[in-house]
Amino acid sequence: MYAIVDIETTGHSSKITEISILVFDGSKIVDEFTTLVNPECIIPPFITNLTGITNAMVGNAPKFYEIAKQITEITKNTIFVAHNVNFDYNIIQQEYKDLGFDLKLKKLCTIRLSRKLIPGLKSYSLGALCSTQNIAINNRHRAKGDAEATVILFKKLLHLDIDNNVFNSFLNPKSRQASLPPMLSKSTIDGLPTNPGVYYFKNEKDEIIYIGKAINIKQRVVSHFYDKSKKEVTMCLETSNITFSKTGSELLALLLESSEIKKWLPKYNRAQRRAQESIGLFSYEDRNGIKHIAYNKLKLVTNPLMKFSNTTKCRLFIEKMCEEFELCPKYCHLQSNVSSCFHFQLKKCKGVCNGKESIAAYNKRVEKAINSIKFQSENFVIKETGRTNNEIAFVLILNGIYKGFGYTNAKKELQSANDYFQLIEPQKDNNDVKRILNSYLKKKPHNIELLNSDFIAHDSFDLFNFQA
Repeated sequence: MYAIVDIETTGHSSKITEISILVFDGSKIVDEFTTLVNPECIIPPFITNLTGITNAMVGNAPKFYEIAKQITEITKNTIFVAHNVNFDYNIIQQEYKDLGFDLKLKKLCTIRLSRKLIPGLKSYSLGALCSTQNIAINNRHRAKGDAEATVILFKKLLHLDIDNNVFNSFLNPKSRQASLPPMLSKSTIDGLPTNPGVYYFKNEKDEIIYIGKAINIKQRVVSHFYDKSKKEVTMCLETSNITFSKTGSELLALLLESSEIKKWLPKYNRAQRRAQESIGLFSYEDRNGIKHIAYNKLKLVTNPLMKFSNTTKCRLFIEKMCEEFELCPKYCHLQSNVSSCFHFQLKKCKGVCNGKESIAAYNKRVEKAINSIKFQSENFVIKETGRTNNEIAFVLILNGIYKGFGYTNAKKELQSANDYFQLIEPQKDNNDVKRILNSYLKKKPHNIELLNSDFIAHDSFDLFNFQA
């Protein structure tokens, strides 16, 4: 027995406004439950324009808790079927969870079944499928109309699966078919490696909508499908293909992920979608010998300690630095036109600004603060695991600037910095990269190979002016 379900919702808040459940025995509908539902929130105008369901129409409709028992009874001992089943199932399941209960039914998705049994179509939306299969839809975007069309489609799919091999494989809990996004083929998941690397979620237009990194690509990708947060569910519903790039190690996966996000700006990657850096942090010593930490427009800073997308982020960073190392905000250019900083009154500054602390003692803390954001060595290579047993990966830093990463044969001995440059994928240095590398170097300092000045001097071009 199959419970073929369709719901209408409020959109972003995902509260049910209408539900239709048609119990189908494989040849005919044997039971039905259809009703409007009071979502206990406002229906947005664009949803009303799509479905025709108004706030007035649901005003006197039952709330979900009033129909939950009927839904439980009519779906008992059935297989839950819907077009894009995870969408409908997850929303109904959440309604049950809000009441302190759970919904546990086997699931079948008519999108996934259609992709398997009616391959080669441009679109597998309900409207497109009904058009290509000559199925009439009455009351499109209303629960009962869409559910009735899904019944006809489902019946056709049953007849196409002559030996029931497809249906049985989808119902097999080990196959994970029910948990996969509707537009994503199982062969795509089966083809994912278990190695470290970067993976790309793509939509039907082949646009990258999300980029992630993983120590185990397949395991991490599958975990997205079980995450029930709204962002994850929405993202997975849009995903029709997943590609990947093996990196050999987590470090290179982190670096590649960071650069790829900045290159492609996927809509579901927010954390690293930073604006272009325009502010530079630097240090200088004044005529009294006091070391300052200051900032200016990036084009006016020769060798910035760090770069920021705006002044606010830069000042926030300096404020944290002041607090951590007990620096004077006057000499960090956070407070101006003052003889003694306000932090001294709060006992957060030791008084270099009014002669209470020696310049030498203060400068030591400034150096310590600067060293905390700089690499301990200016020129070095990080050696890491390659993508194969015969390969090693490396990350190149020259003059304290990240230049990029690359791969080389494990048996090949590189003789000069020029050798490394021939093999790297040039990359841009930025705060995210510094954060990744500093974190790594604290944990694995033994993976560093220092490059001395003699080693670098033999190169035939200006390494330090090389920029990605």
